[in-house]
Amino acid sequence: MKSALAIYDMDRTITRRATYTPFLIHAARQLAPWRLVLMPFVILSMLAYVAKLIDRGRLKEINYTLLIGRSIAPERLEPVIQSFADKQVATNILPGARASIAADRAAGRRVVMATASYRLYAAAIAERLGIHDVIATETGLDAAGRIVAKIEGRNCYGDEKLAMIQAWLEREGLTREAVHIRFYSDHVSDAPVHHWSDEPVATNAHDRLVRLAEAEGWEVLDWSKRPQP
Repeated sequence: MKSALAIYDMDRTITRRATYTPFLIHAARQLAPWRLVLMPFVILSMLAYVAKLIDRGRLKEINYTLLIGRSIAPERLEPVIQSFADKQVATNILPGARASIAADRAAGRRVVMATASYRLYAAAIAERLGIHDVIATETGLDAAGRIVAKIEGRNCYGDEKLAMIQAWLEREGLTREAVHIRFYSDHVSDAPVHHWSDEPVATNAHDRLVRLAEAEGWEVLDWSKRPQP
């Protein structure tokens, strides 16, 4: 009998809003409020990404450096991570996502989060939702054990997310043939994982993913709409 997995993206799939820039702003406010004067440079880096002058991973590294710094001791960052995760779970989790996670768990599926966000805070959010398996973008450490802005390995996005999920399966001793995978995401960048999964679900999806899902016959869900009384 196959093992059943339910793999969830995080931003705008489980959460109502994206989390990366809010995390950096939260960290700057807690650690060094003067860094908020660098926000115009954050916007410039985003424009450079839109113009395809830098890739998404480099964008993350630049913005992390601007708002947190090149490196930081883990013990300084940890309270920031925990307070940010508390805030997100209190205000930014879609009720439909909570219900779906609970239903998948009740059905015997192993629930996994696979997100382009940094593991730094994604794992703290996942823990509060009862999700213990997290595949995410990793931060590196310098020789002194300080967390650095540079991404360790791959940015967990697009084709790289699929490769990182496959690597996680291998580490867990699971073959693709031995698992049945249900995958939830809001964005067309996750189409490689949708195509690879057994039950692809376009969740709170933008127009491009909705069109793809309709063409492919995938399930389409919308947890973003508040239920009417």
